Amino acid sequence: MKQFVIAAAMTCMVCACGQKTEEGANPFLVEFETPYGTPDFNRIKVEHYEPAFLAGIDQQNKEIEAIVKNSEEPTFENTVVALDNSGEILNRVSGVFFALTEADTNDQLMELETKFASMLSEHNDNIFLNQGLYKRVAAVHEMEVQGKIQLTTEQHYLLDKYYKGFVRSGAALDAEKQARLREINKELSTLTIEFGNHVLADNNAYLLVVDNEEDLAGLPEAVVEGAAQEAKAHGKDGKWVFTLQESSRLPLLQYAQNRDLRKDIYLAYTNMGNHGDANDNKELLKRILALRLEKARLMGFNNYAEYQLAENMAKNPKNALDLLYNLWGYAVRNAKLEAAELQKIMDREGKGEKLEAWDWWYYAEKLRQEKYNLNEDEIKPYFSQEDVHNGLCYVVNKLYGITLTPTDSISVYNPDVKTYIVSDADSSFLGVFYSDYMPRAGKRSGAWMSNFREAKAGVRPLIYNVASFTKPAGDMPSLLTLDEARTMFHEFGHALHGFLTRCQYAGVSGTAVAQDFVELPSQIMEHWAMAPEVLKVYARHYKTREPIPDALIAKIEKQSHFNQGFMTTELLAAAILDMELHCLTSADSLNVVDFEKQLMDRIGLIPQIAPRYRATYFNHIMGGYDAGYYSYIWAERLDTDAFEAFKEHGLFDPATAASFRENILEKGGSDDPMKLYVSFRGAEPGLDPLLETRGLK
Repeated sequence: MKQFVIAAAMTCMVCACGQKTEEGANPFLVEFETPYGTPDFNRIKVEHYEPAFLAGIDQQNKEIEAIVKNSEEPTFENTVVALDNSGEILNRVSGVFFALTEADTNDQLMELETKFASMLSEHNDNIFLNQGLYKRVAAVHEMEVQGKIQLTTEQHYLLDKYYKGFVRSGAALDAEKQARLREINKELSTLTIEFGNHVLADNNAYLLVVDNEEDLAGLPEAVVEGAAQEAKAHGKDGKWVFTLQESSRLPLLQYAQNRDLRKDIYLAYTNMGNHGDANDNKELLKRILALRLEKARLMGFNNYAEYQLAENMAKNPKNALDLLYNLWGYAVRNAKLEAAELQKIMDREGKGEKLEAWDWWYYAEKLRQEKYNLNEDEIKPYFSQEDVHNGLCYVVNKLYGITLTPTDSISVYNPDVKTYIVSDADSSFLGVFYSDYMPRAGKRSGAWMSNFREAKAGVRPLIYNVASFTKPAGDMPSLLTLDEARTMFHEFGHALHGFLTRCQYAGVSGTAVAQDFVELPSQIMEHWAMAPEVLKVYARHYKTREPIPDALIAKIEKQSHFNQGFMTTELLAAAILDMELHCLTSADSLNVVDFEKQLMDRIGLIPQIAPRYRATYFNHIMGGYDAGYYSYIWAERLDTDAFEAFKEHGLFDPATAASFRENILEKGGSDDPMKLYVSFRGAEPGLDPLLETRGLK
């Protein structure tokens, strides 16, 4: 169940929303009248959101009231299942609204998002601090504990999730503490949105305009053409524009001979939210951390990280930090060796320059060419976005019998979005898939999976993947980097988790799992993206349609450990920063920039590398990965170990694929995650496969 909030004082507006003619009726108030129940974007208008949220709140309030006032003894069905099934209108409108605020936002939507935040927080508190509802759920929980009722494993985990959800939301606190908790939740709901909006504003405000063509020396033709098109889009014909979008920023850092340009864009990116202006996030983050700490203490924890990790596989911050610091030594050692190699190249150039952070990508690309006779420009023609998608379809079909059939009959929120009908091996309907891969000003950076509708008994999901891959340029299609290709496979791994679920209840369906387990299905998919036998199928030159040569595949394989010291170090640095910020026991005198520097100095981060996300633009810790960014490396221990099973028996071994599907993908959050993993693998994961995959041993 998604949890949303609307102020009760505003429910008087609900009555008016249904008093319209059929032609102008609010499309959110009934199930979408489309073949698969997909959102009807042709009818949805901005003015529909607020009345739909209000109507949804009113509907769910009545459903909750009916559960509480039920004169029958509390049962799993009349209490837990009824709660899990509540909020149909809210789920429908929120699924669309929050998809657009992330992927295709504008000033109107951002204004509404801020307006709705505190109202949605209040509604969520009204549910999970409802004493009558809590008592009924607790009664069912106690009956199971005493053996008076027998539940299936899935039912047990649904009940356990809701019972703990009430306790962790403060239902057992006294009235005074509950009142304070409501205030904290309301303030956090708006501050975290404000933080993300500041980052987006800083991202969109920056344009690196190049007037002199000579300054483009070293850049591939496709990158130059893309910058020219970006300039045209900003009314700067005859010039070249680079933005902070990854698909624009990284090629400049990687290829531009002009060091000043590299420095300019690097510093702009790593200082987002840190300019002392209206978009500055330093004090905002300090306030967020203080509120999270206060919330954790109200709940009986020493710090926010303890509160967050209590229901994760890691269980506590010490276990997470032990893993991070264990890997840190391996990563930094390799990063220092890599930095020394890059400095040697700079020394040979005889300019007397010392390696700086904005030089890393440029000289790493030179080193790659020296060591492996390989550069991204040589690879990219074989990785058109369409071909990578075809490769993804090939892999999931070989593994699980799944087919993606493109369709243009489903309405979308932006012309860039493509839609597919997803079918199982027996041709049964699994759901609808939306892909949205093009960068634009209204899209937040990064890549993610979510859904317009979650799966449950008799209902199939509507799932989308969002990313910002390299744009088409001139007569060239969208040509992806190896990292972008892996990202496409990664995000569809999350989608598989949603499509293949066999759970009966939305609360434990699909990706509704422990945060440090959810990345297993996504990260394991990345292994197939670069597997030689898979590359031979999908990697074709976009012009000649010739398959990628074996010699080039060999180079890709040979350089698989290249630059891993850098990549692992920046990832771990961000994860450590996140965890240590949320392990603080006081934020009174916190300066987040100073804290970050002191922490990085203490752990020995070399100055040529910054955390993958610095504190002032760390959107992950605003959007669900607060004290949770460690989850990626935690899950990598799982995915590298799990992929060993496929390497042992064959990348497309039917029995291994069937076991992974049955024990991991179909189960969602319906059982203990480590139990599920051991059911597939036969033992708990070791660390060696992770170290070997990253070349850290």
